[in-house]
Amino acid sequence: MDDFRKKYKTIMDDHFPESMQIIFGDQRLEYRKKSWKIPDSSGSVIEKGLRYGENPGQEAALYELVGGNLVLGGCRFIEPGNGLVSSITESEMIQAGKHPGKTNLTDVDNALNILKFMMHKPACAIMKHNNPSGAAIAESLNEAYHRANMADRIAAFGGAAVFNRPVDKATAHMISENYLEVVAAPDYEEGAIEVLAKRKNLRIVAIQRIHSLGDYLTTRFVEFKSLLDGGVIVQQSALNAIHSSDDLIPARATHKGIEYAVQRHPTDSELDDMVFGWAVEQGVTSNSVLYVKDGCTVGIGTGEQDRVGVAEIAVFKAYVKYRDRLCFERYQTPYSEMKDQALRDSIDAETSEKKAGLIGSVMISDAFFPFRDGVEVGIREGISAVVHPGGSERDYESIQACNEADPQVTMMFTNQRAFKH
Repeated sequence: MDDFRKKYKTIMDDHFPESMQIIFGDQRLEYRKKSWKIPDSSGSVIEKGLRYGENPGQEAALYELVGGNLVLGGCRFIEPGNGLVSSITESEMIQAGKHPGKTNLTDVDNALNILKFMMHKPACAIMKHNNPSGAAIAESLNEAYHRANMADRIAAFGGAAVFNRPVDKATAHMISENYLEVVAAPDYEEGAIEVLAKRKNLRIVAIQRIHSLGDYLTTRFVEFKSLLDGGVIVQQSALNAIHSSDDLIPARATHKGIEYAVQRHPTDSELDDMVFGWAVEQGVTSNSVLYVKDGCTVGIGTGEQDRVGVAEIAVFKAYVKYRDRLCFERYQTPYSEMKDQALRDSIDAETSEKKAGLIGSVMISDAFFPFRDGVEVGIREGISAVVHPGGSERDYESIQACNEADPQVTMMFTNQRAFKH
């Protein structure tokens, strides 16, 4: 077991070339492998790229686009000089701790994929295994971090917290109370670095281009999926078509010549949460269902095979996280460590009464609901609104479920799917 633990601290040599070219017909993209000079625990400076891949024992390399451009079918893809995670320099690794692994960087990258839709307000996305454990917007950065962290304090342990505003000293103090692997932001205000640096292995990264994340809203990049047999699938990256509530469509469907329409119109706050939730959905592994409320995630279900199942899992997670939050905020003790049975019973009762904060939340699904049972999972927990792509032959059933709910639930369509695999 000790030998296995050492693998996590071992920097692997990799045998990937220093440069790489990808040719699309007569167009050529040029890449350069990234490496950083970072001191190890003994003080020796080691020049290396990624520590390892997804697991110790997997060689890995990060490449930055440095030359060429690609235009296919009238689509102009991202050009050199616009790097975010792939362009991180040694100076931007304010505290490296150790060379990053593949997951450290892809966590930050996927957080940016969410935050680029939230530049209008201070926002925080905390990532774990390339999925958000919590995401929130607020009037201040420390409030956004607190909300994102407490949305799932359990899963946030060892995660990557990414911000769309410079980290101030107050937020840094809140961050320092928790164990994180990575903190990334466009900058750090005076005194914040000193507070964060007390955790010696925390990777503190400044990515100045986060300030202009909004420029990436309509920019596509090329995605590659390698197959077991060495084959490669290439696709354009997805674009989010929902930038404001004006892009949402009231739910309507026709079945056997009968028109069905959602009867209750959404409130402004529900529309805001629909847009926010659909933005978070862009960074969640499919099949997924989310619940959000007041610009913060309440429950996140990811990577399941059936839609009603993932809706139920998101509810289950919301209850687990809500109990833990109540216990920790009141008694500074995780729910799992609370020994007082009377207090546990009280927390359980309050969680059930408030349905884990799901009452009045918005349910988000990355694809249509094939049956009404998925929507009914949320309705039982007191949701007030649903947003999903629409397009199912049984959309009328889901609309009926919303209209029959007491109180009535509203529903909007995005008219686009948001699968992410």
